[in-house]
Amino acid sequence: MDSKTVLQFFQEITRIPRESGHEEPMIQYLQQFAAKRGLPCKTDKTGNVLISKPASKGKEDVPALVLQAHQDMVCEKNADFQFDFLTQPIPYEIEDGWMVAKNTTLGADDGIGIAACLALLDSSEPMGKLECLFTISEETGMDGAFGLEPGFFDGKTLINLDSEDEGQLFVGCAGGMDTTASFTLHREKLRKGYKVLKITVSGALGGHSGDDINKERANALQCIVRFLYTELQYDYQLLTLDGGNKPNAICREAYAVIAVPADEAEEMQADVQAFSQLLEKEYASSDPAVRASCIPFECELQPIEEGDAANLITTLLACPHGVEKMSADIPGLVETSTNLAAAHIKDDTLQVITSQRSSVVSELHAMAEKVEAAFFLGSFNVEHHGEYPGWKPNLNSHILDVSVEAYRKLFNQEPEVKAIHAGLECGLFLEKFPDLDMISFGPTLRGVHAPGEKLELASLDKFVKHLNYIVLNYK
Repeated sequence: MDSKTVLQFFQEITRIPRESGHEEPMIQYLQQFAAKRGLPCKTDKTGNVLISKPASKGKEDVPALVLQAHQDMVCEKNADFQFDFLTQPIPYEIEDGWMVAKNTTLGADDGIGIAACLALLDSSEPMGKLECLFTISEETGMDGAFGLEPGFFDGKTLINLDSEDEGQLFVGCAGGMDTTASFTLHREKLRKGYKVLKITVSGALGGHSGDDINKERANALQCIVRFLYTELQYDYQLLTLDGGNKPNAICREAYAVIAVPADEAEEMQADVQAFSQLLEKEYASSDPAVRASCIPFECELQPIEEGDAANLITTLLACPHGVEKMSADIPGLVETSTNLAAAHIKDDTLQVITSQRSSVVSELHAMAEKVEAAFFLGSFNVEHHGEYPGWKPNLNSHILDVSVEAYRKLFNQEPEVKAIHAGLECGLFLEKFPDLDMISFGPTLRGVHAPGEKLELASLDKFVKHLNYIVLNYK
């Protein structure tokens, strides 16, 4: 196996629709891959696929290795880019040593893990038994890992290929859950002589709500409710508010439609321009392209009743977002955080999506309760769902020792051994397979869960060499 082969498989994968909850084309591709090569393949009722490769001659006594990646990807695009993730291949470019999707997510999270598995399954090099597990809907609730039945694979050692920093070996991760809040809105009539305007916050980088939550990036939804709250002293009506998408992505774009007295429209536009300049200064380092804009707009919606509008704006502004606590034991590790991910109005019901993460179960619940309390103050209905466990580090791991020694031998340097604030499926695997020995690593990815996601090709080469060496020399 080499990086060229892995990249070729990944390029094939970018042409396969695989949005979370719509993995059928990917499942079919994996089944056909196995059938063409005569490899044992099974698919469970959840949609998880396991492709096995028997041990090479002379390697029958080598313990089986399980390699794992998830089939689905986060499907995010720039609002002004016309694209359908269910029918179109991912557009990407090779630029300055990176594979980049400029207007959409790339899906290297975790398509590159799938590609590495396929390259090993296709390899003619001698190796012990491989079991390659491809789970579904990791990004929206780890459905595949939750639905995985005990005994689906035989191996006692698992390498998760869903990490994003080459040279780092992960031995633990945070647990998490989602919290959604809803509020029924009432409408009133548009006041006479009022002009409708659309206010947009765009250009924020967004990113992964686990890996990037400590980077202090702009949350476009937070920004827009901050502006609307400041302007509550003025006589405007709110028609709608919308922003964000996935629970595990930091909100990059948001907009509000308001109506103001026609003779105050220019003043409101000037206020938005001043707010935009404020955002540019505040986020000059983290989000240099973030901007606010205001344009005349046509909208058939009736305004939200004044009291409901003030309530939703105030509640959203009060909702926590960002890092709650850093680890006292592992320098630089976020221990607990929350993400104000999205807000949408449909059929006069406002739904707000948030997600919480923590490597400490009690803190995860406390963070969710803090978010819940903010919404209870606004008389919202609140639900918690999709809780998944963290993965407690095991520094006495055999596969960790093997991986560290392989890295030293290949690159003459020490890898970093770390825990990650993002959620991995390893915690759920450990619940179903208590004796499983696990590690996670991967090539360097940047901007995951947001348009502009990119894969560093030099890091892919090192990742492939490392994984290949471990598989071929495992004992």
